[in-house]
Amino acid sequence: MMRWRSVQCEFHSLDAVPMTSILPLLLFVAVATVTPGGATTLATASGARFGFVRSIPLMLGIAMGLALLAAVAAFGLGGLLLALPSLQTVVKALGSAYLLWLAWRIARSGAPNAGSGPARPITLVNGFLLLWLNPKSWAMTVGAAASFALLASSPNRLALLLGVAFGVAACASLALWCALGVVLARFLRTPRHWRTLNLAMGVLLAASVIPVWR
Repeated sequence: MMRWRSVQCEFHSLDAVPMTSILPLLLFVAVATVTPGGATTLATASGARFGFVRSIPLMLGIAMGLALLAAVAAFGLGGLLLALPSLQTVVKALGSAYLLWLAWRIARSGAPNAGSGPARPITLVNGFLLLWLNPKSWAMTVGAAASFALLASSPNRLALLLGVAFGVAACASLALWCALGVVLARFLRTPRHWRTLNLAMGVLLAASVIPVWR
């Protein structure tokens, strides 16, 4: 009961933050989540292959992962990760390997009824883990925590503010990219069209690994 009251108090505290102060944060979060990257490419590819409804677990997993990551960054734990080069390297290697594996699976896929490529959409859990193995997401959320720390009077309130902002923005942007995939699928008439789209999605997903190692 006490924890629930504490959460209610944190939500009420967000109402006290002037809208003009939150607008820069909302703009930052919107731009950061809607720009093309690994997560948006996966959402587009999943929408094209499996449809919007079957892609919802993937989108929710990514959004939940990003929201929790933003909350963790607000508590300063994200900065600790970025301060340890050896741990960064491990996260980069694991995340890059996972993304490249997904890119390979997508690139070699044919039409959904061809029996090649992934037979099922990425699960909520795998979508969640994808964000936690992405150094770009760590850097993005830590940057937001550092830039907008003065919007909240405590780490708890900052964690709630960033978690809600990133979670909602991720849901909206991923839904947009997934819907784009659904629309693209309507124009794919032949197996060759599907192979072309899947190859393009795989290449884009693999290319999203490059900025991580710069």
